[in-house]
Amino acid sequence: MRLHRNLVLAVIDSLNYIYNDGLYADKVVEKTLKRDSRWGSRDRGFIAETIYDCVRWKRLYNEIAGTKNHFSQENLWKIFTVWATLKGIKLPDWKQFEGTPVRRIKGKFDELQSQRAIKESIPDWLDKLGVKELGEKQWTKEIHALNQQASVILRTNTLKTAKGKLQKILMADDIETSPIDNYTDALQLAERKNVFRTDAFKRGYFEVQDASSQWVAEFLEVKSGMRVVDACAGAGGKTLHLAALMENKGQIIALDIYANKLKELKRRAKRAGAHNIEPRHIDSTKVIKKLYNQVDRVLIDAPCSGLGVLKRNPGSKWNLQPEFIENIKKTQAEILETYAKMVKKGGKLVYATCSILPSENEKQVENFLKSHKDFKFIAEKKVSPAESGYDGFYMALLEKIN
Repeated sequence: MRLHRNLVLAVIDSLNYIYNDGLYADKVVEKTLKRDSRWGSRDRGFIAETIYDCVRWKRLYNEIAGTKNHFSQENLWKIFTVWATLKGIKLPDWKQFEGTPVRRIKGKFDELQSQRAIKESIPDWLDKLGVKELGEKQWTKEIHALNQQASVILRTNTLKTAKGKLQKILMADDIETSPIDNYTDALQLAERKNVFRTDAFKRGYFEVQDASSQWVAEFLEVKSGMRVVDACAGAGGKTLHLAALMENKGQIIALDIYANKLKELKRRAKRAGAHNIEPRHIDSTKVIKKLYNQVDRVLIDAPCSGLGVLKRNPGSKWNLQPEFIENIKKTQAEILETYAKMVKKGGKLVYATCSILPSENEKQVENFLKSHKDFKFIAEKKVSPAESGYDGFYMALLEKIN
């Protein structure tokens, strides 16, 4: 690989925004890729993947470079140099690379492999928490899996097309995909490409949605004609899946505390041809109370630490704090307590998170069931990134019996 100065400068500038200004990596990447319309797909891929690599391995590269968390322009170049050296890239004759200690960089990398928190590039507190919750052996496997690059997975929108037909349509655009065993509507890209520019996306034939996430809506056991609530709908990835599973029949009430996310959901629903979705902004407790004992199915895709999706959001591990996780667990319990009241007798509820921590998952469900004898446990699914290769998820299906 040959390094091009303008591309490397774009990476350095982006790392400055992320490391020093605390901006989110995905937003910075999105903005950076708009800087030069002459960049081709390979150039854009280099920029995006290098930025994400340097964010994902921030602690490890910082230790090797000896930059001591002081991210000056000079030190950002040192971190980039570590990245390039470990990737086996020949360094050009630029002043920033003069005197690069290649052997020392490789030797330091080898030396640090015995220290998991540095090797896997995570904060010490997070490493200790992972061991406490999952045990040394399982945590080691999970955090290693979560540091791999995420695959691009599509969910076929069955309101508009079938999976096999979508494969052929995408192949005509030179986008090769393959089905995934045990995932009904999922297709995995053979190589990363910008699928959002395709006519198939503009026509609403698919959504980009990780394979594990696609299990959540199916786990709720919805049927055509039901009244369903997606209680934390956000921009509606799972809401749209529910609409497809219900064949546009019945009613899906999409709730969220953020009106701007529901606005995005409306736009996505229009493209997907999902007509049975009714977004409702939670601007007071009345919105929820009106639905008490009225709903066949409730999906609670609860806010969480997001530890199960670190491979696609590597920067989040640097923004997470121990107190956030403690606070979010209280929020989860409150949401489960409140939103469960919408389920009518004989109805069902799914509590789901994109976390792999038992304290956010099965422990929450256990605590809820102890004080709610009107609900019974039906089933649960734990999706391990280490075992599945996809995002980490948890989901529990409960039924209201009284």
